[in-house]
Amino acid sequence: SELQEWRPVIYRKCTDTLWLLLFCLFWAGLMFITGYAVMAGAAERLVLGYDSFGNICGRKNAPVKGAPLSGQDMTNKKYVFFLNSCNLEMQSHKISSLCLCVSSCPQEQLNSLEDLQSFARNNGSFLCIYNLNVSSYTQNSKAAQLCPTLPVPPSKSFPLFNRCVPQNPECYSKYASVLISMVNEMDVFHRILSGILAGRDTVIGLSVLALAFSFILVLAFRFIRTLLVHTLIALVVFGLLFVSGVLWWLYYDYRNDPSTELETEKENVKFLLGYAIFSTIVTVVLLSLIFVLRKRLRFTVQLFRIVGKIIGRIPFLLFQPLWTFLILVVFWVFWVAVLLSLGTAGTAQSTSGGQVEYRALSGICYMAWYHFVGLIWTSEFILACQQMVIAGAVVTCYFNRNKNSPPPHPVLSSISVLFCYHLGTAVKGSFLITVLRIPRIVLLFLYNVLKQKKNTKCLFKCCFCWFCCHESCLRPFNQHAYTTTAINGTNFCTSAKDADCILARNSAKLASISCFGDFLLFLGKVFVVCFTVFGGLMAFNYHRELQAWVVPLLLVGFFAYLMSHSFLSVFEVTANAMFLCFAIDMETNDGTAEKPYFVDQELLVNLTDNSKR
Repeated sequence: SELQEWRPVIYRKCTDTLWLLLFCLFWAGLMFITGYAVMAGAAERLVLGYDSFGNICGRKNAPVKGAPLSGQDMTNKKYVFFLNSCNLEMQSHKISSLCLCVSSCPQEQLNSLEDLQSFARNNGSFLCIYNLNVSSYTQNSKAAQLCPTLPVPPSKSFPLFNRCVPQNPECYSKYASVLISMVNEMDVFHRILSGILAGRDTVIGLSVLALAFSFILVLAFRFIRTLLVHTLIALVVFGLLFVSGVLWWLYYDYRNDPSTELETEKENVKFLLGYAIFSTIVTVVLLSLIFVLRKRLRFTVQLFRIVGKIIGRIPFLLFQPLWTFLILVVFWVFWVAVLLSLGTAGTAQSTSGGQVEYRALSGICYMAWYHFVGLIWTSEFILACQQMVIAGAVVTCYFNRNKNSPPPHPVLSSISVLFCYHLGTAVKGSFLITVLRIPRIVLLFLYNVLKQKKNTKCLFKCCFCWFCCHESCLRPFNQHAYTTTAINGTNFCTSAKDADCILARNSAKLASISCFGDFLLFLGKVFVVCFTVFGGLMAFNYHRELQAWVVPLLLVGFFAYLMSHSFLSVFEVTANAMFLCFAIDMETNDGTAEKPYFVDQELLVNLTDNSKR
């Protein structure tokens, strides 16, 4: 058969067109669901809020048959007020407390019916059932059932959804937990949410700190030197040991504190023990790997110097994570908005007691699942496009003879090639990830439903791990396929086969240094997480009144890892693309005057020395 010519082609053709057509048809389905959600859903009911009698706050309403208190003019009553805001509960997927439309929220605590009556007369805001006259608040024998549960906590209107949100921390957490998760009835959920909401300023501050650490680390890898790598490893070792030590110290301090009586504080002790054990295990494993791989340090420094050179020639690569993040945020906001509109699609029906329920329309469940698949597939497609843009820019610079004069606008050129020819390839690669991710989520859902049955636990965990392992293997496989498509302009399957064959023949030269390069990037992520978590430990421990602060700390650590991964992924994709280009270069050229290498001489010497060891 004819040998494949490994060169960036000038004249390309569209690849995986049928997959792009399939993706367009899938998005046509998403647009149909979006239109249906807008037309059938009551977005104003979600945004403006509505009472228990079917009246939408802030507008005139049509009456509902069988509900005598419906059809009222609520133009001047713009806020939703729950009569029992401190003890909201979910019963049959609906909130148990009655709610009314009121003209203003009580900003001070009301302790008696007289206070309710005085508030109504002074502010014109009636907090009892509509058919109860204000003069009867203190005279009617049923006023206690028709008015809010006393004491009424001070509340303020939520800035977007016009709900009266209680300002008492405990009431605030219970209120928010019910509105945010309509099916979550965990006993500890409101305490965890209380810690997140009460410590939200600290969480935001620590997230900004993680962003700063990630940006500093990107600059460090851009101008990396041997001393800097030694410093990074020393800081990682110090951070691991210090964080583990602080976690064990906090666990000992909390466990022996005689004032630890609240359930939230006992939960903190349990979480701290788990964190300390996990941190200790991670510390031991990473220190062992650092000791074993210490001899590969010099080659890895050379590798990152070369990667830094490539990024120096294409500085706009450093902005790729930011652009991708912004696009993902826009898509996620759109996805959530459509999902919420779907959730409000229903017809008003009266129930016993003159109240009104909105019954979901048929087929909503299937639309929601379709919408959920769209979330995963589209998110993976956006990430795949980022990888193809980076790979295309690296390929353009690598196969350029004059290293001192890089091609003009390689990132824009790579973006144009992607959108003109290879969107179908990105669709197909992202679909493979989606196929493996959806069963994992379904298994996780089934595991939570059937976790009480002991015989199913092991089976679900094994299947879940199997899908995780396959997804972890498929991601670098897709990256190499995207790079090959950027070079040869071939479809996904052909590119994956060619990349796999050429990497298999050159695995001895690339495997060890590639693994340690990935390991060094992982250490960079650990560095960001360690010092962000350390800052969180100090901040949250200083404010012990936040009570359930250990889960917010886990959230901060997770966000710090995602942030560092987003920034450092540029180096990872660049290095993987460069390795594949190097393998192709060695296969197709011999270093003679007729077939000179494209490779940077520094990289050639580095990999040659590494393969001899």
